[in-house]
Amino acid sequence: MGVSSALCLCANIAQAQETNKPADFDQRLKQMQEMFEKREQALEKKFEEKTAAQDAEIEALKKQIAGKPANPSAAPVIGAQPAKSEVPDLIKELSDKVDNVVEAQKKTLPGEFNPAIGFVGELVSSYHSTGADKIGSERPGGLDFWARSLELNASASVDPFAKGWVVANASADSATGESMFGIEEAAVQTTSLPWNLTLTAGRFFGEFGRLGYIHDHELPFVNRPLVLDNYIGGESRSDGAQLNWLVPTEHYISLTAGVGNNFGGDSPNPNNPGNYRPIGGLNFWGRASSSFDLTDNWSAEAGVSGLWNPKTEDRGGTLMQPDGSTLTEKERRLAGLDFKLSYVPLRNNQFKSFTWGSEVLFSDNNFLFDPNGIPASGDEYRGNVNSLGMYSYVSYKWSRQWSAGFLFDYLQNAQNHSDETFAYSPFVTFALSHWNQLRLQYTHTERSPASGLQSDDAIYLQWAWIIGAHSHGWTQR
Repeated sequence: MGVSSALCLCANIAQAQETNKPADFDQRLKQMQEMFEKREQALEKKFEEKTAAQDAEIEALKKQIAGKPANPSAAPVIGAQPAKSEVPDLIKELSDKVDNVVEAQKKTLPGEFNPAIGFVGELVSSYHSTGADKIGSERPGGLDFWARSLELNASASVDPFAKGWVVANASADSATGESMFGIEEAAVQTTSLPWNLTLTAGRFFGEFGRLGYIHDHELPFVNRPLVLDNYIGGESRSDGAQLNWLVPTEHYISLTAGVGNNFGGDSPNPNNPGNYRPIGGLNFWGRASSSFDLTDNWSAEAGVSGLWNPKTEDRGGTLMQPDGSTLTEKERRLAGLDFKLSYVPLRNNQFKSFTWGSEVLFSDNNFLFDPNGIPASGDEYRGNVNSLGMYSYVSYKWSRQWSAGFLFDYLQNAQNHSDETFAYSPFVTFALSHWNQLRLQYTHTERSPASGLQSDDAIYLQWAWIIGAHSHGWTQR
């Protein structure tokens, strides 16, 4: 049955391809899916019919054996019915065949609907030369151990047309040390929309820049760049929808547009919508990116991103300044330009690679200024704050396990561009395996007097590991 069915299936596919020849690939794929489903239904029906016939034949043979004694001296005759002494062996052989068919049928059932489950643990040990109150850190100065990321993830195909994933993440509180899981991502994404479109909806990381939409443990260094923390609010999480279009050209071009209630920030909804959220209260973002093969071993990627929140009542609440004044955000505008140059040799690419990545962000937010910090005192006014921030890093891998690099940070605070910060961070990474890695990093941070904060020196030791399945893992960023 298996060989004849496979031949019929191949013949039907070939005939369908020869006669129909659809111009649209998605339409052809849909026809093939329907053909496979019909063929699978026909095979299941034949299998059930044959199994029922075999069961009936076995029962008839059992009754025949029970009614007539076996004759061992009877010799088999070619072309005649089998001797009664052979009937038990035939029954056993037939039963074994049926069991083999049933077992084979079990093995061919699709298993992709079972979710792939994994866990990521990340411990960051650090030493800061300055206290947390003097550097504006949520973590204490001196020695510190921080279970920064405890991530439980599951992903699977919803059906042939969509896939879904959920990520629950917990981070230890700096005061209590307790970790409570919260849903960091829970989204569904289409896999078979026409015209190279992909729709993502739910809670996910919106595509902005290069490193804003990846998890902390995926970064090529220990800490997220300062400009991403200050301008975006950390990871680019949003509750909403995002549409991606892979432009049908020979050269890779990707266009993405999204809309959501919020964008970035640690809380699920950092935007305060008030009693009624107009369309201007939503966040709109987009990104265009492309890649180029410079040589067989060298490639370049470039992208431009934008974010706009026309009406934000007080994202982040009332922001206290060092001079006692307050700011309340009213509109959010952010633009970014990113670039990456990669060297990945065709030979020995598991042992050698080089990456240079950079991103520049420009923030232009509108605030309600209150010079004396007293609400409704009559001296409030509206104004914009233009700020610039960037990061640039290089990373070189010289063996399967060892790599090292350097990160440079520059930030003008989104609330006050006179508040400047510089950071310099050499780092080295040792990958014990693909699922287990250590990273050592030193960071020197310099802050301008306008910040009201002091400079700091810090040493970090990061240990990250993966248990089970994990979709992103350690990727070259």
